[in-house]
Amino acid sequence: MPGFRRRDALLVAHSPVPRAHGSGADRPGPGYGQRMSQTMPLFPLGMVLYPGLVLPLHIFEERYRQLVRDLQAGPQPGHFGVIAIRKGRETGVDGISALHEVGCTATLRQVTEHEDGRFDLLTVGTQRFRLMSLDDSRPYLQGTVELLAEESGDAATADLAAQAVQRAFRGYLDLLAGQGAAEISVPEMPDEPVLLSYLVAASMIIDLPDRQALLAEHDAVSRLIAERALLSRETAILRSIGSTPAPDLRSSPYNPN
Repeated sequence: MPGFRRRDALLVAHSPVPRAHGSGADRPGPGYGQRMSQTMPLFPLGMVLYPGLVLPLHIFEERYRQLVRDLQAGPQPGHFGVIAIRKGRETGVDGISALHEVGCTATLRQVTEHEDGRFDLLTVGTQRFRLMSLDDSRPYLQGTVELLAEESGDAATADLAAQAVQRAFRGYLDLLAGQGAAEISVPEMPDEPVLLSYLVAASMIIDLPDRQALLAEHDAVSRLIAERALLSRETAILRSIGSTPAPDLRSSPYNPN
């Protein structure tokens, strides 16, 4: 049995892309996005976490309880790395054969401890990282990671790409709702390219390899261009089959703070 359990949530709001560390609101500040390496605990999951998304977790296995206790005893707010499993299953170190290279840090926003030692966590995706090496010397996995810059790319190109994706995404949502397949509530479509790119990536009904590829894109322009192609593909599929399963929004909603 895995030592943690995701608790599904719906997409409800959006927020500026937060930074990985620091006190106060999780918003970009001076020096945000600079590359640096550090060692952090890892949560391998069968999903992709994006910056700005809320991820609730239920912790019940002892190794992950220890991880939470270690985070609480360290600098606040505590953070760890969420990284998608390339090969294996969510059963701790022994069940994982390979991990993807790019993940996302998650910052603890709320910790509820139960009398039996279990934890309920509310975490927020903060900053992408590249996994450099693994360390299994503790009960849970740790990794040396390089924090990745959050770049928009060329400003004019980013704005044009964002407008194209907004139109395609609205059409995609309308098609889903019209077929009764799903209804995704997006109160306000963001114009900021980085934020929009993550909102769309989290909301599309696509497989893990596609989600992972979007996370790993170098900048928002590249991500938006890839999303425009995916939206065209998915819209064509929806029109051809007439219906589709409900979306799996395990890594949302966007953090409203």
